[in-house]
Amino acid sequence: MRQKAKSFFLVIIDIFLINISLILAYWLRFDGILYNIPARYADNILYLAILSTLIKILCFMVFKLYSSLWKYAGVSELISVAAATFFSNIIMECLVLSTYSFLPEYLGRYFSIIGKFNAPRSIFLIAFLIDVLFIGGVRLSYRIARRIVKGETAKMKNPKRVLIVGGGDAGAIAIKELIMHPEMASIPVAIIDDNVEKLGKKLNGVPVVGTREDIPRVVEKKRIDEIIMAIPSADRKNISDIFDICSKTGRKVKILPSVTELIDEQVVVQRIRDVNIEDLLGREPIKLDCHEISTYIEGRVILVTGGGGSIGSELCRQIAGFKPKQLIILDNYENSLYEIQNELLFSRKNINLVPVVANIREKQRLEGIFRKYRPDVVFHAAAHKHVPLMEVNPSEAIKNNVFGTLNVAECADKYGVKRFVLISTDKAVNPTNIMGASKRIAEMIIQALNRYSKTEFVAVRFGNVLGSNGSVIPLFKKQIENGGPVTVTHPEVIRYFMTIPEAVQLVLQAGAMANGGEIFVLDMGQPVKIYDLAKNLIRLSGFEPEKDIEIVFTGLRPGEKLYEELLLAEEGLMATKNNKIYVAQPVFTDLALLRKQIARLKDIIFSDEYEGISEYVQDMVPTYNKAQNI
Repeated sequence: MRQKAKSFFLVIIDIFLINISLILAYWLRFDGILYNIPARYADNILYLAILSTLIKILCFMVFKLYSSLWKYAGVSELISVAAATFFSNIIMECLVLSTYSFLPEYLGRYFSIIGKFNAPRSIFLIAFLIDVLFIGGVRLSYRIARRIVKGETAKMKNPKRVLIVGGGDAGAIAIKELIMHPEMASIPVAIIDDNVEKLGKKLNGVPVVGTREDIPRVVEKKRIDEIIMAIPSADRKNISDIFDICSKTGRKVKILPSVTELIDEQVVVQRIRDVNIEDLLGREPIKLDCHEISTYIEGRVILVTGGGGSIGSELCRQIAGFKPKQLIILDNYENSLYEIQNELLFSRKNINLVPVVANIREKQRLEGIFRKYRPDVVFHAAAHKHVPLMEVNPSEAIKNNVFGTLNVAECADKYGVKRFVLISTDKAVNPTNIMGASKRIAEMIIQALNRYSKTEFVAVRFGNVLGSNGSVIPLFKKQIENGGPVTVTHPEVIRYFMTIPEAVQLVLQAGAMANGGEIFVLDMGQPVKIYDLAKNLIRLSGFEPEKDIEIVFTGLRPGEKLYEELLLAEEGLMATKNNKIYVAQPVFTDLALLRKQIARLKDIIFSDEYEGISEYVQDMVPTYNKAQNI
């Protein structure tokens, strides 16, 4: 209702301005002397004013000048004003010209009425310029007046002095929005940009004062309270490098997300957020072939084991977006299953969702599930994955990761599943722990089965995912919340990292490429030192490493490596059409022999011969070396 009243008020103002514009156009056309206007024109001004008002108001409505938020008026709104006034004056000009040409001949006696709309042909060119000045000026003056009024209020709030990193479009938008929102009590005072040609110039009134190397000096000289990184087109390495410089100043650092996220300039301020660890990963965005993924998921019955876990739940979220016929989420932990079920039912109203509480170790229970739902595609994400825990509980790692995988894979084969995708890990390569060795056996199972089955069995191998259950990031955050110390096993330990959504996107893409038997290896980017990760997280939390929060080295844990590998030496590696996914050459295992070995492993475990588990697993996985900590 309030908006309608504002629009009505604006229409009244426009009617007044349109008529003033017409009078001024006549005044300028006749050298500022109104009595110089010939009678044939002067007698018709009233009729012309009425028609001009009607046509222009209609054009303004067509160009939505009464539905814009004029408190945010900018260049795009001025273009709309110019376009609306241009077309409305063109219409009037055409009418005037036709009055002098064919209308008298064809309209005959009606010309006495039409003739009242005649005017000098230059009038509407002059009126166009005045209209743009008046109509646009009124709207911009509202924004300026609003800024002045709110700006006076903001002066009372002790505003923060802000340094903008990035003198491009995003920086300009950020500055404009900060100025327009004085309630945020933030004043942009300087800009940093690596383009030296911009030095000394101004962007929306704010000077460009230096490059990234000058940030510490500028922060001190300009008494900066907060830094906003407005460089959404920069790659992650540059963002990480600039953040490292900014964080050392001790000031709060925020970031403007990528341009693709900035749907509307009006919401830029709300999208300025704290820098998070994903911003500093140094990885490029993934390009997916959504059509290719859709061809094997849309309209199919999809089963996700371990669907309540970090990877499994994200698989369910992304699969739901590809319109499966039915999504079956299987998990042994009811609370996680309940959470992802509620989330998907809320976000995807029409999804056919079946939550199943089951344990993959129970073959008979799995048989019933496969028999009832007949899945087309299986994503097998259920696994025990915590290295230190599994080192002291080796039998549980084997039961879940080996026997459980065999159960699910055999059911997939028996009940005609089209494609089976195993979620594997870089720890399966030259494993030094029982968890990695158990996942390597799982890879051997699906490769061996693939030779005899109509089901396409593949594995996808990747490294650590940020923020997953039990990963190092939540642990570090908890330690920082408690005031430290942050514990790192070794100053040189490195790991590959990717985000959970990124990992799952690549899993889905790899699944679309499957022919059977492959182990897909995801490009994990550059490895990250855990020590550097800890320091960045401390800085992101507003503290200084070693000064506010101590970092303590605890030593490598049992079965832990200094670095992880993604490929066995004998596998080889081939590129795929996606530059983030590679495929290892199949290393086939004799299925009959493997079944005998697994049966023997089962005898060892269920006869409580726990001391013999690692030794026998080493026979099955020659690359497994428990004593190796490298």
